[in-house]
Amino acid sequence: MKHFPVFLSLTDKQCVVVGGGDVAERKVDSLLNAGASVTVVSPQLTPQLAYLAKESKIKHLDREYQSEDILGAFLVIAATNNAAINQAVAEVANSQNILVNVVDNTELCNFIVPSVLDRSPVTVAVSTGGASPVLARQLRMKLESMIPSSCGELAAITEEYREKVKQKFSSSSERKAFWENALKGTFSELVYAGQAHEARRLLDELLEEKITSAQIGEVYLVGAGPGDPDLLTFKAVRLMQRADVMVYDRLVSQPILDMANKNAQRIYVGKEKDNHAVPQDKINDLLVDLAKQGKRVLRLKGGDPFIFGRGGEEIETLVEEGVPFQVVPGVTAASGCSSYAGIPLTHRDYAQSVTFATGHLKDGSINLNWDQLAQPNHTIVFYMGLTGIHVISEQLIAHGLPADTSAALVEQGTTRNQRVHIGTVESLPQLVKDSGVRAPTLTIVGNVVELHNKLHWFKPKKYQRETEFSKNT
Repeated sequence: MKHFPVFLSLTDKQCVVVGGGDVAERKVDSLLNAGASVTVVSPQLTPQLAYLAKESKIKHLDREYQSEDILGAFLVIAATNNAAINQAVAEVANSQNILVNVVDNTELCNFIVPSVLDRSPVTVAVSTGGASPVLARQLRMKLESMIPSSCGELAAITEEYREKVKQKFSSSSERKAFWENALKGTFSELVYAGQAHEARRLLDELLEEKITSAQIGEVYLVGAGPGDPDLLTFKAVRLMQRADVMVYDRLVSQPILDMANKNAQRIYVGKEKDNHAVPQDKINDLLVDLAKQGKRVLRLKGGDPFIFGRGGEEIETLVEEGVPFQVVPGVTAASGCSSYAGIPLTHRDYAQSVTFATGHLKDGSINLNWDQLAQPNHTIVFYMGLTGIHVISEQLIAHGLPADTSAALVEQGTTRNQRVHIGTVESLPQLVKDSGVRAPTLTIVGNVVELHNKLHWFKPKKYQRETEFSKNT
């Protein structure tokens, strides 16, 4: 380890920044946020630094640097574009045992400034020892997606309760067990959800009953989106990585499964038409049983749980059984697949409304309000419509939709295996037969489909390579 990591208390400490440009401005901002008393030495200032000086937020020495400017300072940052001045600052600071950082010159520094993720009072610092500041920033950005924005509030509440916990538990091992149980369970999730009052109430209950281990777990009903793992929300990824058990569907892609906690127990409950690995009522009961064992249960569903995902049925059972749960929306197939196919669901010149419909009802029928669906300037998106595609085609035409209305089949949308098949309402049954299309496939009906040839932007690498190969041969 080249540098010893340490967090400095700069409250009311005298700090000097030599330089008045954009880099100096960023350094001044960080120092002020840490509570430092800042002096800036420079004949020119950025507008923001000039404003801070005018408002007496900083002290400004309106001239070139002189060696006495840093005497007595606790910390100095040299941020000019003049190498000679920066070196002079470093030499004086080192001779006086003053902490000094020279921007973009680690050889002259006796400390370096990391890339910081601020969730005060939680602070995460990432450093590459000056070798690659850009890499440090990229690593910090990855952490941004993993650490909830309200993590600081969680830390503040735990600090608020530290003395209460000490009074309740005499041994450090009991206190540790209490906090580990609280922080991995519903308490922390309530804070992350913006329900600090409920979180405190729960923490009081845990304290009152001296609960140091989970008596009941929680279910995370998470939408995995249509297939592209980059479409997952930050919250979805966080909960996926903390779950003890994962209950997942057939439509969840392997790259998304790979992002879940590697040590989590995995239970497959996928469904296909007329082939349910586990009946829905059994899935509902399974979620309850696992949660009542004190486990954090990830219920991972393709698309969005509340759009033809039976999420409502599952949480009805959880509510009846008193099991805590969270619902994390996902990008539904209609939005994801249409976007990746270059087919806007609404467009001022083509469609002013859109309807999502299922092509497969609970009893196996396709009994829809066809009059309402077969409207002009309207887009219809059918989920699970392949088996009944001939009925969809016939009924839309029978209820007034022109037979030549554009239609598209989006197969395995948003993934590298995506294929888009274009036809008309009348040709849909033959298109399904000729293309060999297979589930999961979304059917889009409406004039917006005509925009596909103009707007399609997503070109899966698999098919790009096939196209390039055929052209070259």
